[in-house]
Amino acid sequence: MSNENDGVTPDAHLVDAINEAMSEAALVDDVAAAAAASGQASEAGTGTGAGVGAGSEPEDVAAADGAGEPGDAGEGCCSGDGGEGAVPAEPSLEEQLAAAREELARARADHFNLSQEYSNFVRRSRAEAAAAKAAGEHALLEALVPVLDDIHLAREHGDLTGPVGAIAEKLEHVLASRCELERFGAAGDEFDPTQHEALFAQPHPEVSVETVHQVIQPGYRAGQKVLRAARVAVHQPE
Repeated sequence: MSNENDGVTPDAHLVDAINEAMSEAALVDDVAAAAAASGQASEAGTGTGAGVGAGSEPEDVAAADGAGEPGDAGEGCCSGDGGEGAVPAEPSLEEQLAAAREELARARADHFNLSQEYSNFVRRSRAEAAAAKAAGEHALLEALVPVLDDIHLAREHGDLTGPVGAIAEKLEHVLASRCELERFGAAGDEFDPTQHEALFAQPHPEVSVETVHQVIQPGYRAGQKVLRAARVAVHQPE
């Protein structure tokens, strides 16, 4: 039996079935191993992704915040609320020209006002100087009036002769030419209360208006200024 069995070849179909079964078992083991490895990798990836996501969230937020900060800074700079380094926009040529014309108009107005003030000052100063000069001259002439009265009386009495008479005439000529000094008052003049001072008055049938009858003391004036009124006796109409 044994010899016969040893000499018999196994069936080919059975051998093929055994080999196929062994191949399928090996394939199943490979698939299971691959599945196990894939599950471990998936779990590791999930944990790593969660950690990365959790750790990157603040960075993303910070990045987002950081991305907003330049905008905020730019808005503050442009808005001029607190940006010290803000540069104002340069005005246009039309705006510069308008500003220059306005400044020129103000300068011309100031110059005109200053010129008017200076002209008024010069005019006022000249008027005050002329008034002061005239007042000084009038004060001096009023002080000389008694001297001129003595000269006039001496001449009427014939006592003003020789060198003294020449000096008196020269003095009167200088006062008349330089200070417009004039002696006035004569018999027959119409009485003028602004020029004459009546010391006596009496009616007279031959006059129709008040008339100077006698000059007691002549009057003096310098230009339009009456230094002393002529003292006279007056005849009035009846």
